[in-house]
Amino acid sequence: MALSYKPEPGTKEWEVFEALRDVVDPEIGLNIVELGLIRNIDLQPDRLTIRMILTTPFCPYGPALIEQARQTAQAAAGIPTRIELDMEMWDPSMMEEGAGAEWGLF
Repeated sequence: MALSYKPEPGTKEWEVFEALRDVVDPEIGLNIVELGLIRNIDLQPDRLTIRMILTTPFCPYGPALIEQARQTAQAAAGIPTRIELDMEMWDPSMMEEGAGAEWGLF
């Protein structure tokens, strides 16, 4: 299984990545970073593109999560931001180590 994406600490990409921890999947109760849904952050001088996946192709909260991620990243980066939805299948092994353990989720 593909490992979760993690930018270099101290970079602007890292700041955006950390800001995305505020975007929580309401069904699971974990943020999109903990879940491993952020697959890449491409920061250019004039634009930011984030590649992400959803936990399921038919996630009822998918559109809201994508828009919240876009707004959160754009606020953190201060430049126009686009979210690209990747078709990679999510798997619990993509989660950050220890994510959800306190609730016995995974």
